[in-house]
Amino acid sequence: MAHIDWRLEGVEFSNCNCNYGCPCQFEDLPTHGKCKGFGVVRVDKGHFGDVRLDGLHMAMTFDWPGPIFKGNGAMQIIVDERADARQRDALERISKGEETDEAATHWWVFHAMCSTVHPTIAKPIQFDVDIDARTAKVLIPDILEASGRPIISPATGQPHRVRIDIPDGIEFLMAEIGSASTKARGAVPLDLNEPQHLDAFLHPFRGILADFIDHLKLPDDSPARARLRRYPQSSPRFDRRSQSASRRLPA
Repeated sequence: MAHIDWRLEGVEFSNCNCNYGCPCQFEDLPTHGKCKGFGVVRVDKGHFGDVRLDGLHMAMTFDWPGPIFKGNGAMQIIVDERADARQRDALERISKGEETDEAATHWWVFHAMCSTVHPTIAKPIQFDVDIDARTAKVLIPDILEASGRPIISPATGQPHRVRIDIPDGIEFLMAEIGSASTKARGAVPLDLNEPQHLDAFLHPFRGILADFIDHLKLPDDSPARARLRRYPQSSPRFDRRSQSASRRLPA
């Protein structure tokens, strides 16, 4: 069956309860045995079929009793209250990983690994982010508050900048790593506090990779820049799967 053509370009900020870097990115088990977290997306430009999604936000909260791959999790989707009925439906379906092939996006995986999916709610979502500065602030009234900041070196007291580059990633190609705190009071409560060295990802995702290669400010002779440049700049599969077509970067 053919999928609905969809595409998102924007920025995502996420925060989980694990140590910096997130063991999931290294095919390892959660730091504390279970996984809790949330993610928020700002859509700078996007569509779902003929439905425009420019300027809208969506967020998700998650709680798994063990590693994500063992399932039995709970999740709730929050969509931007400014969205009309068709836009809300589109954001919800994308957040559930619908209209993609199996395991094509991290949203598909998260939804598939949740046995409890709470009803989607619409709320105002305030999201400010600066990827280069590794800072973010999120406010969803009565539901969630979160903030992201740079990792501070215990040795020097100065900000420490780290990126993760995953050529075959389904969530991102490259992400800035930071620290964050989150409190959520919705159907999936969260209390993620700074002293636990909580992991945070801040990253752009775009349908045309060249649009954010320059944003990453990689050196001209960087192997990562060369690898990204060799990838075709657009494809129908990328449009339909958001950032997930990066899974087939050339060696």
